[in-house]
Amino acid sequence: MKLGVNLSYLDAVEVAREAERLGFDLAVVPEGFRADGATVLGAVATATTRIGLASGVFQVPGRTPAMTALTASTLDALSGGRFRLGLGVSNPDISEGWHGVPFRRPLARTREYVDIVRRALTGEPVTHEGAHYRLPPEGCTAAPLRLYGEPARVPIYLAAVAPGGLELAGEIADGWLGAFSPPGELPKTIDALRAGRARAGKQLAGFEVLCGVPMALGADVETAATPIRGYLSHFLGMGGRSRNVYLALFERLGYGKESAVVHERMAAGDPRGAAAAVPAGLVEHISLLGPPERVAERMRAYAEHGITTLLVSPFGGTTAERVEILRTAAKALDRAGLAA
Repeated sequence: MKLGVNLSYLDAVEVAREAERLGFDLAVVPEGFRADGATVLGAVATATTRIGLASGVFQVPGRTPAMTALTASTLDALSGGRFRLGLGVSNPDISEGWHGVPFRRPLARTREYVDIVRRALTGEPVTHEGAHYRLPPEGCTAAPLRLYGEPARVPIYLAAVAPGGLELAGEIADGWLGAFSPPGELPKTIDALRAGRARAGKQLAGFEVLCGVPMALGADVETAATPIRGYLSHFLGMGGRSRNVYLALFERLGYGKESAVVHERMAAGDPRGAAAAVPAGLVEHISLLGPPERVAERMRAYAEHGITTLLVSPFGGTTAERVEILRTAAKALDRAGLAA
């Protein structure tokens, strides 16, 4: 199993350089409420030489397929062929509230989107007549989509949490970008990915299975869990209760009542109360929490359940603390007998 790191835009370059020095395989840049991913990836691409780069993830509703293909091609060129394109449908509130794009039939939209992006990256002209995208529109005589740079062979990873999305990732993508997945849940995930691969007439071998995990150090679980609570409450508080995919996910993990309380407190405008309501057991369930020997044991469990790259999200208050978490992760991987 390899290690990757999820970067914060504030110190992405410094942390990515240290991750590269430590032998991490991949640096992933998220895209959310604070920053876009492409800008940060461009900075990291020019500041590193070996570590792989990935969007984690570009939001399908926020970019046309043509712009995504153009961005992926540019980042791949800037990084010397190190870029991997992570895509996700986001959630109803971002899709509709931010981008004005209806969230209906997100899997069908993603299927068309990936097809257009993949063909565009070859440099060939692309036309498409689908339910969600028409290039060019009916009755239009415009020239078709075509990128004039060098053809780019960019792996495409899909983020998904529900069974349908997992199967789609296995069917049409080169890898899966997961989050909030404890080792015990991974057999179900692998089965869904394998079913999607079988639908495409492919084996799971060679398919990348990546999982993001928060990581924090501390003498005990309660102390280590504290900085991660606010992160989880943000996801649990998103939008309406019936539309929140993370509420549904944590309910499946056995934390339905606790997650509902967190959502209610966020909806009431009490983020501190919401964070305090996140149980340490939930944080522990989906995280790597120190001390190092415990982190090593947890890493071994992820490897045994099929994760090919474990993406560490370092929860530290400063750049120095985040770097120290990466160093501990590298040591734990070695302690677990998983280092290359």
